[in-house]
Amino acid sequence: MKPAKNTRVVKLDYIARVEGEGSFYVKVKDHKVQESKLKIFEPPRFFEGFLTGRSFLETPDITARICGICPVAYQMSSVHAMEKICEFSVHPTVRALRRLLYCGEWIESHALHTFMLHIPDFLGYPDAITMAMDHRDWVEKALKLKKTGNDIVNILGGREIHPINVKVGGFYRYPQPTDLTDIRKRLEEAQEIAHEAAIWMAGLSFPEFTSDYEFLALHHPDEYPMNEGRIISSNGLDMAVEEYEDHFTEEHMDYSTTLHTTLNGDKTVFTGPLARFNLNFDLLSKATQRLARKINLMPGCNNPFKSLLVRMVETFYACEHAVYLIDQYKFQEGIEDHVEPCAGTGQAVTEAPRGILFHRYTIDDNGLIQNARIVAPTSHNQRVMEQDLRLVVEKFQHLGDQLLTEQCEQAVRNYDPCISCSTHFLKVNIERE
Repeated sequence: MKPAKNTRVVKLDYIARVEGEGSFYVKVKDHKVQESKLKIFEPPRFFEGFLTGRSFLETPDITARICGICPVAYQMSSVHAMEKICEFSVHPTVRALRRLLYCGEWIESHALHTFMLHIPDFLGYPDAITMAMDHRDWVEKALKLKKTGNDIVNILGGREIHPINVKVGGFYRYPQPTDLTDIRKRLEEAQEIAHEAAIWMAGLSFPEFTSDYEFLALHHPDEYPMNEGRIISSNGLDMAVEEYEDHFTEEHMDYSTTLHTTLNGDKTVFTGPLARFNLNFDLLSKATQRLARKINLMPGCNNPFKSLLVRMVETFYACEHAVYLIDQYKFQEGIEDHVEPCAGTGQAVTEAPRGILFHRYTIDDNGLIQNARIVAPTSHNQRVMEQDLRLVVEKFQHLGDQLLTEQCEQAVRNYDPCISCSTHFLKVNIERE
């Protein structure tokens, strides 16, 4: 069917370079956006249902299967929640190794996103394979960077994808210091790659686009947040993780299989690297702060397209911090990591590469899970992505349909959405009247 007169429709059946599928519909009339919908149509995966009735000790292995890119985040939120229920305090060595494991995931995830999924947008290539024809050196460096992160996950997690060595209370096997010798040397090289890449990326052309966001992240008094902290926002929110469900609600939209998470009923939040950076800049290492200043990236940045730079700055930090953690590590025999079940409810939030990840579980005296709730970073960002797309269309509507569609795709990739995780992108339809 032909579109009505004075109506322009742009349709993109499939967008690559995001994890998952969806569509964006926008109707423009008299140069104003009348309607916009970010539609995610992947079927629900019911992973909370899979957990019900299972042992609390099984959560790290089950939740790791939710995402092949950030399985560590799901494992960490699950084990922290279970340990809170059982009032179990992990050994300092376990805490440090978990942080090292998280560094590995940040490195591999950020390297994958920045170089393979997002950089092609800035350079005008349809994909990383085509980009490699002109930028082979950078693609090879990116693969080396990602491999370093993957190998950390492999050493501590037992394998690169869906790691199996994490357990409630600790690890099944603890590495010997010699297991980390080779990866330490490679981390120093990876840190240099991240430094060089951040400077190179800072020279790219970023769309002039800002908005008034409420950034949301964890905050820890002594360290850049990964596994622990309070939930804070740029608008003054400051609360314990246990208060999460008092303030955050999920709303089902009839055009999407994922849920929109809002703060206090109606507020839109923005979580992820840009939020972490803006709210925790002072907790980054001095070397990382110097790098950020060198590329003119400072707290207060409200341009989501510059999330690309923040991811590489965080990669630099993760490499540096991983070296520090390895240098501090000493193998210990007999770490107490056995956890006995205790009936109760526990919540945890950790910082996945894409933003805050909430888990809540209720277990009985036998450690069987009675119910579970998991809110992925993309669920938190669903509404702000939709908001950004509306603003992008209004700002860049002078572009032709193809260029406007590409600008919308690039805006979605600012959030590195893990759409499959959030179904509890991009097909674009633009109507102009």
